[in-house]
Amino acid sequence: MTETTSVYERLAERLSQTPSGFPRTKSGVELKLLAKMFTPEEAALATVMRLQREEVADIAARAGVDEQQAYQILKGMARKGLVSAGRGQKGLAFALLPFVVGSYEESLPYMDKEMAELFEAMVRETRGEGLLVPGPALQRIIPVEQSISAEIDVLPYESVSALLDNAKSFGVRECICRKQKALVGEPCDYPRMNCINFAPVEGAFANMPHVQAISKEEALRILREAEEAGLVHSVYNQQEGIYYICNCCPCCCGIMRGMVEFGQAHALARSAFLAAVDAELCTGCEACVERCHFHALSVPDDVCVVDAMHCMGCGLCVQACPSDALRLVRRPVEEQPPPPKDHRQWMAERAAARGKRLEELL
Repeated sequence: MTETTSVYERLAERLSQTPSGFPRTKSGVELKLLAKMFTPEEAALATVMRLQREEVADIAARAGVDEQQAYQILKGMARKGLVSAGRGQKGLAFALLPFVVGSYEESLPYMDKEMAELFEAMVRETRGEGLLVPGPALQRIIPVEQSISAEIDVLPYESVSALLDNAKSFGVRECICRKQKALVGEPCDYPRMNCINFAPVEGAFANMPHVQAISKEEALRILREAEEAGLVHSVYNQQEGIYYICNCCPCCCGIMRGMVEFGQAHALARSAFLAAVDAELCTGCEACVERCHFHALSVPDDVCVVDAMHCMGCGLCVQACPSDALRLVRRPVEEQPPPPKDHRQWMAERAAARGKRLEELL
């Protein structure tokens, strides 16, 4: 093993220890992917970094490099979206980003065909294992709001509009999953410019070249169009601190592919809702069956039947039903307990499920 290969091996192992995880392969394709994203100098710093922001001096000391040199490298890494940066007690402080959701999504501006092919090879070899691990799922489905009966109380973290209500700036970026699949020659027909970002401060996306600043009204319009196109809303699997809404398709989305293509049942957390059928209104047209990405619906005797184990509660079938025979109802809480309160709790639960020591990473 060369010295360069060794630094990427150490980085891969560091990322695999994070609550989010990182796929490891026999072929070593994940090391080639990391080499596309990180220079050897960047990888050496990332290997010793924590998930909680800390001063440059501490990072440099663990890495055994000059503090000023480390500072310049870390600033470049922040611009590439490999680490997060924020104000610390002595200037900028930095933290390692997980691979997903994190540095992979931030590779959008520089992802090319080679990187897309490396990612695809990694996903196919691992079938999502390493990322789609037991414990709280990375992402959770948010239902189409119009699919829920008006008399049902919807919690803020279950509502697209409620999530946007607390934001002061909004942005839209290209879906990295559909970009990646297009680059490997497998594009789909779903729209690509519809990943929504939002933030509690104004002007958050003014200087981000790969994110187009938009208004709240535009964000809501894009989300409605995504629903009409048959895309599934998903967010980070926690109640607080949500800052994006993905609009996912089963053909490109890495997480949905894990469930639909690779059979990883715990890849994606379903919503707290379930499709229900009014048999008297159902005409057996099967429009809902065509709309369901999760194979949860069937029409054996001219009336729709819902497989509760496979229904993810996205509400797309409700929207597609021409006779208003479908609606979403809330699942019993024992079937769908609330998601972790915030990211810290999510990390703690995920680390515990994987047998990892979170305090060693923070």
